[in-house]
Amino acid sequence: MKCTIENRNLKASIVSEGAELCSIKSQATGIEYVWQADPLVWGSSAPVLFPIVGGLKNGSFTYGGKQYSMPRHGIVRRNADVHVVEQESDRITFELQTNERSLAQYPFKFTYKIGYRLKDNSLIVTTSVRNDDDNDIFFSIGAHPAFNCPIHADQSYSDYYIDFGTKEDLLSETLNADALVSGKTRTVSQGSGRINLTYSTFEHDALMFKNLKSRKATLCSEKYGPVLSVEYDDYKYIGIWAKPNADFVCIEPWLGIADSYNTDGDFTKKDGIIRLEKGGTFSAKYSINILG
Repeated sequence: MKCTIENRNLKASIVSEGAELCSIKSQATGIEYVWQADPLVWGSSAPVLFPIVGGLKNGSFTYGGKQYSMPRHGIVRRNADVHVVEQESDRITFELQTNERSLAQYPFKFTYKIGYRLKDNSLIVTTSVRNDDDNDIFFSIGAHPAFNCPIHADQSYSDYYIDFGTKEDLLSETLNADALVSGKTRTVSQGSGRINLTYSTFEHDALMFKNLKSRKATLCSEKYGPVLSVEYDDYKYIGIWAKPNADFVCIEPWLGIADSYNTDGDFTKKDGIIRLEKGGTFSAKYSINILG
């Protein structure tokens, strides 16, 4: 089922199963900004990532002397246990709570919420995690929104670029053949803070950046200028990704990252992991801003 929210400028839709954003349209022009999940290319639009970002080494982790298996990006994606807890015309909140299925994969008690709110020309996405356990819990969160590219019918993919708005080197973490962080980096651009998009940009998987000065990534057209931006003040990592030869690009704020190739699997020591005390609540937000 799709849930829709709107204001005078934008209309957004979210699939209730997994609370996945699937559409942002301009009310004035009807332009669709979100990738429409073509299953022959990539059958998602904006997966929700919790309690891991990316993949685990051998698909598993250890906690308390036990081993647990979990799919890539965690347990919210395509999860039918996610449900709406609040909705108004311009906002909606979804929730997932601990149950037997979650405990089999993730041995902590929690309440996870994700809220979508429209304000002017922006969609603000807020994630919160409450610790319902008797001990500390450990998790990561992240977003994976995919945007149509090209947006304009008279342009091609290579007419677009990502601009971080800062004159800094873009040094990407790299993944090995098992999609684990390799411990190596490569320079994507020197001093420009810009990624030129081509169909070969992501032939070696996602670009992953830690601790950039920039807190905003803008998708721009060489001809028409800025199209949209993602602002991520609360997030430490940013991923940029697309399937090779696909007409979309993902701009992904993360608090967490895929496992390292040399991890021992201890979940409490995972790179980027968040530790939350009993009774505590953690929250973070990012925004998608439609510019043209």
